[in-house]
Amino acid sequence: MADSRQVLKALADGGFCSGSELARRLGCSRSAIWKHVRHLREDLGLRIDAVNGRGYRLAQPLELLDRARVLAHVPAAQRRRLAACRIEDCVPSTNALALEAASQVPDGPIAWFAEAQTAGRGRRGRQWHSPYGRNLYFSLLYRFERPLHALAGLSIAVGVELAGLLSACGLRGHGLKWPNDLLWRGGKLAGILIEASGEAQGPAWAVIGVGLNVDLGEVPDWLDQPAADLRGAGITVPRTELAGRLLTGMLDLCETFAGDGLTPFVERWPEYDLLRGQEVCLSGPGLSQRGTVLGLAADGGLRLLSDGREQVFHGGEVSLRLEAEA
Repeated sequence: MADSRQVLKALADGGFCSGSELARRLGCSRSAIWKHVRHLREDLGLRIDAVNGRGYRLAQPLELLDRARVLAHVPAAQRRRLAACRIEDCVPSTNALALEAASQVPDGPIAWFAEAQTAGRGRRGRQWHSPYGRNLYFSLLYRFERPLHALAGLSIAVGVELAGLLSACGLRGHGLKWPNDLLWRGGKLAGILIEASGEAQGPAWAVIGVGLNVDLGEVPDWLDQPAADLRGAGITVPRTELAGRLLTGMLDLCETFAGDGLTPFVERWPEYDLLRGQEVCLSGPGLSQRGTVLGLAADGGLRLLSDGREQVFHGGEVSLRLEAEA
């Protein structure tokens, strides 16, 4: 019995395929093909053209993720460390899947990629734009033999690793806005969401969630901040290869963080720091502070010079804007 994903795979290259050919190839009726096409259009938001005498065609080709092809871009040593790598179709969020798996105490790291998310979240509960088959929606579940409090600053490390990975892909002009927004020419290119749990004395589990904009397509009206994608930045690395590189980078990051903590990443932060020397406004529950950014403290906090005195602020519910935007 054919399913909608099989129909989508048959159309993924952007070429025309008739309903009768799809039905023959997938072993079902033409009416079943029509139902699957309707699902892809209405439920996944994909634009599929229908032309008499030619058939169906995706308005824009898709590179769907495939587990074997993703893992082909992960070194063998890292592949052996993974307990699993899962490619999902459409899920509420990959972080939610990882948090559920953490309660089952897996033997090793588990990675999830999804073609789309229906409830993707950014920092402070913001909705994350998740068009089907265009971007990377990724989560890694990793166990650290460290107390829970020792995972503070992990989002800083992830941001630095992700920025470096994209530099290796040829991206230029990108940088980090504390604590963990990755921007390109003022638009948000990637978001990071860390969720951790564990014992006060260890071990602790971390779920590292990354949403990376590869090709945003049509940007929805509800987005409340400028957005950017790799396509607009001229980066043409295949999506499957990017997925493999992302997984490799996050595994490397976790291994380094487990041994050396945050220090190596704080040392690399200035290479991508977009705020050093900038006048900013920090706000949050009971907080409204203006000052000049001096850089990062050793624990990943933001060093701010205000009224001639240096103070250090940490993430959580703190929001940061440039003074000119406040």
